[in-house]
Amino acid sequence: MHAALVIAGKDLRQRLRDRSALVLGLVAPLGVAALMSLAFNGTANFHLTMGVVDADHGPVASGLVAALRGPGLRAIVSVRVLHSTGTARHDVSAGSVDAALVIPAGFSASVEGARPKALTTVTSVNNTVAGAITASVAASFVAQLNADRLSVATALAAGAPALRRAELEALAARARIPESVRQRPVGARQLKVISYYAPGMAIFFLLFTVSFTARSFFVDRTQGMIERMRAAPVRPAEIILGKALSVFVYGLVSLAVIALVTSLAFGADWGDPVAAGVLCVALVLAVVSVTAFVIGVARTQRQAEGVSSIVVFGLALLGGNFVFLATAPSVMRRLALLTPNGWALRGFTDLATLGGGLGTVVEPVVAIVVFSVVVGGLGVILAPRAVTG
Repeated sequence: MHAALVIAGKDLRQRLRDRSALVLGLVAPLGVAALMSLAFNGTANFHLTMGVVDADHGPVASGLVAALRGPGLRAIVSVRVLHSTGTARHDVSAGSVDAALVIPAGFSASVEGARPKALTTVTSVNNTVAGAITASVAASFVAQLNADRLSVATALAAGAPALRRAELEALAARARIPESVRQRPVGARQLKVISYYAPGMAIFFLLFTVSFTARSFFVDRTQGMIERMRAAPVRPAEIILGKALSVFVYGLVSLAVIALVTSLAFGADWGDPVAAGVLCVALVLAVVSVTAFVIGVARTQRQAEGVSSIVVFGLALLGGNFVFLATAPSVMRRLALLTPNGWALRGFTDLATLGGGLGTVVEPVVAIVVFSVVVGGLGVILAPRAVTG
């Protein structure tokens, strides 16, 4: 065990002297997580400028414009009055407005007829979100109009005097569709972007430890360092254990520092510290097992770099480090459960939204440990042969 500790200390000192290791372990994860948080946080503060062409100037059209300027939409919609459909198309193309809504002439009068005129939306392929919101607002208003028309027609069919039509229309205009859809988050708290990408980027750059350690092992073997260790004498298992300990300490410190900095500086929520710590330990053990497997499979430094690159980017892409797994296709969500980083991200997401302690991360930790045992077992079988050449 003493020899393994000495080897681990040597590797850690080398890593601390290597600026690239510090960049990959601390600077890069923090920088990328902050940038991705800033990029995606814009969707939470969405606001659009909607152009409105009122060619009708009737009471129904005025009601629509008033609804667009009402308190319910004021937080996300700013209305800009435009004079013609041509102006609307020009302004949408130029980006002066995000989308436009055209109310045709005679729209108010046509509402009482059998064939009411249609509203027209002017959108751009460069801003599909604004177009979807504009279309949704128009569809909601039309649905309310159709409900009003249906209620008046039902009352007249039931025997209400036709002379009271204007009164019925006024009453219907004050009514609102009773059924509505409200969005409620499943968890106790809403997931912030930084709370997903902080652990996501920390895990992604932690995976590069696999490549760094495997490369350094074969550099040591090429330079005769491994042979000198064996002549000490140091058993192959102690050499592998020393390498594993250096990966474990480096990975755990990296995750802890990133969690602390992103929590204090960016407001990331890593959940209960004890549960998050257990999840981090399980994840680092998985990285150690993958490192041992890569060292055992490769025979040269170049092979180690190639195999580790495939493993690192394969795990990152399948595990969802770059995309929200909740919005990914179902196939990708299932594939993510084959990776330790996919389970870890699931655990951190549950801690940030559902809360709770160790009970929240039992399933992810068990899954990561099973992965570590299987892959680490292969590494234990294969890695000693790499030491002996």
